[in-house]
Amino acid sequence: MHPALLICGAALCGAGAGAASIPFVNRCLIKLEKNKLSPRACAVFICLPALLWAVTFAVLGWSANAILLGLAAAALFSLSWIDWCTYEIPFGYNVFIFALGVLALAFDLPHWYEYVIGFFAISLPLLLLFYLSKGAAIGGGDVKLMAACGMLLGWKLVLLGFVLGCIIGSVVHLVRMKASGEKHVLAMGPYLSIGVFLSALFGNAVISWYLSMLGF
Repeated sequence: MHPALLICGAALCGAGAGAASIPFVNRCLIKLEKNKLSPRACAVFICLPALLWAVTFAVLGWSANAILLGLAAAALFSLSWIDWCTYEIPFGYNVFIFALGVLALAFDLPHWYEYVIGFFAISLPLLLLFYLSKGAAIGGGDVKLMAACGMLLGWKLVLLGFVLGCIIGSVVHLVRMKASGEKHVLAMGPYLSIGVFLSALFGNAVISWYLSMLGF
C-alpha cells in the first residue's frame, strides 16, 4: 500500500475511534459531575486521534502493533482528558488497555515474560508508594494505568515511558505554577500517557542509542 494512502486511511480510522469515544467520555464526565464535551471539544476528539493514528502508522507501518497502539492512543487521549478535568481515571480505560496488552502478548508469545514483567515493573513500586503516602503521592488510577501499559509495551518501553511522563509532567507543572503564581493539583494521567505513546513509537531506538553510548 502506498504510504500516503496508509496514513490517510489510518487518520480516518483514528477519527472514527475518537468519535466513538465521545459518548463514553460524556458518560464519565456526567458521572463525575462535570459538563459534557462542548462542540469544540468534540472536534478535538475527532481530529487529535486522527493525528495520533496517522503518526503511529507513519512510524510503525501497517502492522498488528500499529493497530493496537492506535487503539491505545485513542484510549490514552480520552482518559487523559477525563483525568485533567476530574483527577480520576475511569477503570474501564485501564481494562481496555490491558486487553490490548493481552493481544500484544498473544502476537509475541516467545517473549511473553517481557509483558508480564512489564505489568509489574512500574505498578508494584507505585502501589507501594500509594499505600505509604495514603494516596497523596500517586493516584490509584495511575497505578492501574502503568500496569495496563506495562502489559501492552513490555518492561523496557514502559520504564522509558514512565520516566518520560514524569519528566514532562514535572516541567509542565512547574511552568504552570510559575505562570499563574498558584499551586495546582497534578493530574499525572495525561503526562504518563504522553510518555507511554512516545516510548511506544520511538522507545526501541532511544534504548538502542543509549546502550550504544554505554558501550553495550
